[in-house]
Amino acid sequence: MSADLPVEEPPRRLTESTGPRDSDVYHRAYLRWDAYYAIVFAATFLFILSGSDSGTGPRAVAAVFFAATAPWYVLVGRQALLTEGEDQRRAAFYLVGLGLFFLVPSAFVGETRIATFALAPQCFMLLRMRWALIALAVTNIAPVVVWALMRRPDPHDLFFNSLFAVVTLAFSAILGSWILMVIEQSKERAALIAELETSREEVARLSAAHGALAERERFSREIHDTLAQGFTSLLMLVQAVESEFERDAPLARRHLDLMARTARENLAEARALVAGAGPADLDGSSLPDALRRLAARHEEQTGAPVRVEVSGTVRPLAAGVEVVALRSCQEALANARRHAGPDAAVTIALGYGEDALRLLVRDAGRGFDPRAPHDGYGLAGLRARAGEAGGTAEVRGAPGQGTTVAVELPVQAPAQASVRTRSAR
Repeated sequence: MSADLPVEEPPRRLTESTGPRDSDVYHRAYLRWDAYYAIVFAATFLFILSGSDSGTGPRAVAAVFFAATAPWYVLVGRQALLTEGEDQRRAAFYLVGLGLFFLVPSAFVGETRIATFALAPQCFMLLRMRWALIALAVTNIAPVVVWALMRRPDPHDLFFNSLFAVVTLAFSAILGSWILMVIEQSKERAALIAELETSREEVARLSAAHGALAERERFSREIHDTLAQGFTSLLMLVQAVESEFERDAPLARRHLDLMARTARENLAEARALVAGAGPADLDGSSLPDALRRLAARHEEQTGAPVRVEVSGTVRPLAAGVEVVALRSCQEALANARRHAGPDAAVTIALGYGEDALRLLVRDAGRGFDPRAPHDGYGLAGLRARAGEAGGTAEVRGAPGQGTTVAVELPVQAPAQASVRTRSAR
């Protein structure tokens, strides 16, 4: 049986997922930044080479220095960016070197300052907000100052370049701040998603464990209510046959026949249990007929009379309700065989109400003391079955006054589909 139970699987780690949050998605996102930097570098380099307001020598010097920014980014900067600036010293070292490679050509060729659009995002990606703003201010203002000192431009050009630097600084600061805010929110969402994934995996694990436990409990109840009770009946019949062989052979043979029939019924219940089908007694039969068969078997095994009373409009109910009623009656009759006494009469009353099905099993046996501790699984399983079906189960008794098992189960509209399914089995 245990082979049919759900098997718990270990929770899958996030790094093993294949969705958009896999382990290298962050690195792949930087390919877009690489493409952006390459475009800005190529455009700036072409502006440096194609300009006409500076001499060939200054432009050659500017081109050489600016060309050095490419290997500097590939060899030093990209690794710092991939680690999100965790090593602030390495990030500062990279930005200082990048600033020098940028500052020298920008002093000779003003078009070099177009590269600011590639430098500004790196400042915010590598440094904290305050230091990023400082680095951004130096990147925008220092080239204009050096350019003005070396070239001595007229006031109009100086004003135009200074205004361009201020506007670029303001735009970069606003855009960079917004980018940082988006990045922080993305990190928070990523952390929440990771936590949600972990919680979902934990819930799935606990759900699987709970399902396995519930299945074990269900199998325990089914075995107790069917196979265990059948074997108990067989054991009682064996004891009876042993004492009857010498003094009453016909009665012993009748009990042997009853043992064979009980064994076949137990085998049918075992097959139904393995197949996951309903009780064999309910296969193609109504609940009252199934209870009458239980009563007849009880009379044959014990010799005590059993009366079955059915009230209300008999109708097919949901399979789960009928199964609980049948199992409850089996448990009550089993307790009567074990504890009520050999000649205790039993009454089974089944009542069909508009909103509830009521089962009453009363024996006129020894009874019991409700305050005394009781061992065993039967009564607890009976109450658990009724509770799972939304009903109640109550056991009443007193010493010398017999025992009564009362079960009440809520019913719904007639379940014709369930009846057809059960009949097909």
